[in-house]
Amino acid sequence: MPITQLDPHTALIIVDLQKGIVTRACAHPVAGVVENAAALATAFRQRHLPVVLVNVTGGAPGRSEQGPGGGAFPPDWAELIPELNQQPQDHCVTKRTWGAFTGTDLATYLKAAGVTQVVVCGVATSFGVESTARQAHEHGFNVTLAVDAMTDMSADAHANSLTRIFPRLGETGTTQEIITHLKG
Repeated sequence: MPITQLDPHTALIIVDLQKGIVTRACAHPVAGVVENAAALATAFRQRHLPVVLVNVTGGAPGRSEQGPGGGAFPPDWAELIPELNQQPQDHCVTKRTWGAFTGTDLATYLKAAGVTQVVVCGVATSFGVESTARQAHEHGFNVTLAVDAMTDMSADAHANSLTRIFPRLGETGTTQEIITHLKG
């Protein structure tokens, strides 16, 4: 469903825009995704709304057949990209699963800040973004997805999330549409 409104207490969650992920081959040019995510972060910060920067440092414990395949990640793999312009007031979450809520303080942080809605973007659409959006929905947050501020390694997986999953989780909009709603 297209975006209709943003709650006064909306937070931005940027998923996995980190050095080790943005260098992977993606279905859409990652430069545009990064540019749009950074624009959203700037707009949220200008309105003193929470910005959550999420990175992933590995996989969940258990079966590891689909792990990194070849050992440890490079030292800077989990570093957030500089284009996000991380600020002291940003809340940082390090996850070890697809979704940003599992095993982290994200739900507690958002509830304590009075957040009722989240805008989610990042990489990969069908993994970290979708899982985080599903978990946000399960925690009772209204969910909006910034469709031009996300991409996936697979065009088919990206399209499936956008056309089949996201309309059932919340509203979707472009970066510009979301910024326009922020301005009220």
